[in-house]
Amino acid sequence: MPGAYGPAVAATSGLRIEAGFVTHPGKVRAENEDDCLVAPDLGVFAVADGMGGHSDGALASATVVEALSSIGSAVSPSDLMARLEDRILRANAALWSLGQAQGGVVGSTAAVLLLFGNDFACLWSGDSRVYRIRDRAIVQLTRDHTEGRDLFERGVLSAAEMAAWPRRHVITKAVGVRDRPEMDLEQGALRAGDVFVICSDGLTGHVTDADILLAAGTSAPQWACDALLELTLARGATDNVTIVIVRCGQPVEAAAPPIAATTVAIPGTGAPRRSL
Repeated sequence: MPGAYGPAVAATSGLRIEAGFVTHPGKVRAENEDDCLVAPDLGVFAVADGMGGHSDGALASATVVEALSSIGSAVSPSDLMARLEDRILRANAALWSLGQAQGGVVGSTAAVLLLFGNDFACLWSGDSRVYRIRDRAIVQLTRDHTEGRDLFERGVLSAAEMAAWPRRHVITKAVGVRDRPEMDLEQGALRAGDVFVICSDGLTGHVTDADILLAAGTSAPQWACDALLELTLARGATDNVTIVIVRCGQPVEAAAPPIAATTVAIPGTGAPRRSL
């Protein structure tokens, strides 16, 4: 099954946005349970990795992406965030109901990047990741919601022990696995030249942060997506692989006036992270 891919370019708010993506079943699994959304005109980019096995996993990721694709055009950062929360709640309710009816778990990770004006926000649940490349350095903005990471951060496991822990990849949060979704949030100001990489664990299971930086740091987004996929396939690609890369270029002429705040405004919260 060939991977789906394609570039997308749009002038989203104050900076010119170029995006590329690729999704592929990998070399072991017959079905691709990943899905992704690239909507530069809306300022919404996402990767979802389905759980539940085969058709249920594919349905779960598609449910998340279809819900996010209906967000529409927002008029402010808080409006975009409210729309995002509403769609995640809808997707969670649908998957929770399906899982209850089947007597099992039907869920999906979700890693979402939102762009509005000169600001960004990323929200996630599970182990799909968002990276930012800035000033030739790469930073993982998300924190994996896994048993291994939780135990490491609590001081129960060392880094070496976490790498060998048999349940290190067991996901502790995902859309659809509980009656209410749990998502963490990071936000900040955009800079011209910023590059965001959103991916499923099918990529990070085979490549390093240095590999991602080398491919995506200075290259066109679609080229970087294709190069990272080829590298993953060459290293075995034991899982589905999905990559979305977003590059923020120079300011667009006659862009909308910048919003007052330098970070995405989330009504009622002052913390950099929260749960829906």
